[in-house]
Amino acid sequence: MIPDTRLKSQQEILTKLGIEALNPMQEEALLGIQNSSDVVLLSPTGTGKTLAFLLPIIEAMDSKSADVQALILVPSRELAIQIEQVLRDMGSGYKANAVYGGRPIAKDKDELKHAPAILIGTPGRVADHFRRGTVFTNKIKMLVLDEFDKSLEVGFEEDMKEIISYLSRPEKLILTSATQGVKIPDFIGISKPLIIDYLQESNENLNIKTILSPSKDKLETLYQALCTLGNKPGIIFCNFKDSIDRVSSFLESKNVSHGCFHGGMEQKDRERVLIKFRNGTLQLIVATDLAARGLDVPEIKFIIHYHLPSKKEEFIHRNGRTARMHREGTAYVLQGAGEILPDFIGAPDIFELNESAVPDAPEWSTLFVSGGRGDKISKSDIAGLFCKQGKLGKDELGVIELKQDCAFVAVKKSKINQLLTFVDNTKLKTKKVRVYEV
Repeated sequence: MIPDTRLKSQQEILTKLGIEALNPMQEEALLGIQNSSDVVLLSPTGTGKTLAFLLPIIEAMDSKSADVQALILVPSRELAIQIEQVLRDMGSGYKANAVYGGRPIAKDKDELKHAPAILIGTPGRVADHFRRGTVFTNKIKMLVLDEFDKSLEVGFEEDMKEIISYLSRPEKLILTSATQGVKIPDFIGISKPLIIDYLQESNENLNIKTILSPSKDKLETLYQALCTLGNKPGIIFCNFKDSIDRVSSFLESKNVSHGCFHGGMEQKDRERVLIKFRNGTLQLIVATDLAARGLDVPEIKFIIHYHLPSKKEEFIHRNGRTARMHREGTAYVLQGAGEILPDFIGAPDIFELNESAVPDAPEWSTLFVSGGRGDKISKSDIAGLFCKQGKLGKDELGVIELKQDCAFVAVKKSKINQLLTFVDNTKLKTKKVRVYEV
């Protein structure tokens, strides 16, 4: 019998996150991680693996300890930021910090002066902190290698080896992946793990369709497809950064609002694209496979393969961005003249284009506020400033994302100029803040 206190704690967390109940994979993972020392969790992108391992980790924490107790290694900065935010939203009371390349090491050091209970990070940056002695490792009892195969794929193997060499054998070792049949390297030290495999479950709600382009250059056909699909959130996948630049320039010439997302962008620019996508300022992202997994984005109605990936696994990961958790979605394969589709695509139905309308301009815009959690500013403080002093109606204020030193707020585009007149350079709590469009 599980104690009532634990049940209450878990239910409170789910309520905070707006989740009525765990899905079957999360239920099985929760029980498995509670009762096993080594667990391999295999489940498609977007099925909730993060919550599946965070709940049992929080339950196993020692509330009296002042040290790092859990380490979560991830392959990308975005995934580190996402997990940190989920932990904050859970309201567990345990301090969590994310560390990753692309931001000043001094900022990490300042945040780590008071050790977090849970440390999340990319292997390169975590290994750097271990070498510097910024983080004490002797009390780390839980290790999660989230999307571990992706970390190996992008070149973090040596860093992961080094990190594991610093640790005593963790009481709990959890590996997650959205890929079937990946070999677990010997250096991880996992033997006879409990394997929780949900990858075999077919996604009955995903439709795959082909869009035929009359020429090798598929840009005009892409535009016609976007006009046919209308205003729905979607991702256009390209294989190369140069291709993204070309597609983006073309969409700009057609006045189609969109954002770009690839590894060559500055970290803050990538973060802002995702923020705008989440709050509705952007409906489209043109991306490389960096966006195929590990991103906190809303339900996506479609994806378009402008280029096809070379491997079946990446095709599956991309498709996993839509039709998640029993919702419907469609993956469109844009096929140029003379282009041969690989065998793993099969023979999808042809999607007929009907260029009936140009996609509408977004209704929302995103404002930057130069104050955040560290200034004791809350979401309700910002909402109060914008609605009372800024004279916004409730339906004119959208999603508010609060960061440590700033915030991003979605506002109806038609109200931006009026609002800035009232709220820019005004006091919010005890701080004078700048407010401007980004």
